[in-house]
Amino acid sequence: MTQGTDRMDLKRSIAAGLAALLTASVAIAPALAAPKFDAGQKTEIESIVRNYLITHPEVLVEAINALEAKRNAEADASQKQAIADNAKAIFSTPQGTVLGNPKGDVTVVEFFDYNCGYCRHAMSDMETLLKTDPKIRFVLKEIPVLGPQSVEASRVSLAFRKLRPELYAEFHRKLLGSRGVADEKRAIAVAAELGVSADALKPVMASPEIAKDIAGDNEVAAALGVSGTPSYVIAGKVLVGAVGLDNLEAAIKNVRTCGSASC
Repeated sequence: MTQGTDRMDLKRSIAAGLAALLTASVAIAPALAAPKFDAGQKTEIESIVRNYLITHPEVLVEAINALEAKRNAEADASQKQAIADNAKAIFSTPQGTVLGNPKGDVTVVEFFDYNCGYCRHAMSDMETLLKTDPKIRFVLKEIPVLGPQSVEASRVSLAFRKLRPELYAEFHRKLLGSRGVADEKRAIAVAAELGVSADALKPVMASPEIAKDIAGDNEVAAALGVSGTPSYVIAGKVLVGAVGLDNLEAAIKNVRTCGSASC
């Protein structure tokens, strides 16, 4: 076989395989450095690649889209595995933290912070779901990520939950819906409105169990890649941010239709 024929075959091979290589996001550089190509062949390959990309720039867009789709699929798979690995900690919950139907067919888990403005806004989404969907099981998870005052509020809240779990949902609504900063003082005032005194709360707040509860939910959030509030878990999917009522309802509908938050 002549050198000219070798080069013609090489050109055909590269032209046929280039789109697949780009779509798969395989770097060209390692291929160019392979010892089976001599210096002249490397130069020719570079020229072919350059001319192909100039002539067909849409291939780059296709490659980027394919790479993004691949990464999204990998992220979804990783997320589902993290939810499966932490399912007990996510979906099982202490008395008082379940709103709606305790035996509902779809569970929505919300991670929140009492000083999160978006969480305050999103509370109306929760309320609408609970009013309009009698089969929703809604679980509250406190992750005080917005500083010391949020930690203070959660310590009071979790202590209140242990003392009066049947009133936790009402406490949650009052504190999250209140104006100003949610800190220990404000949270204790809300508890007092519901008949639980500071004297009753403080020994429970100081217990190792409260610190363990906060740390536990923070660990679960970290495992799921949740660093902001509100964030939701529905079936095998994490929805980050105040996604809105429409998106929550769509995810719930999907679970009932195909068993996944995304059909």
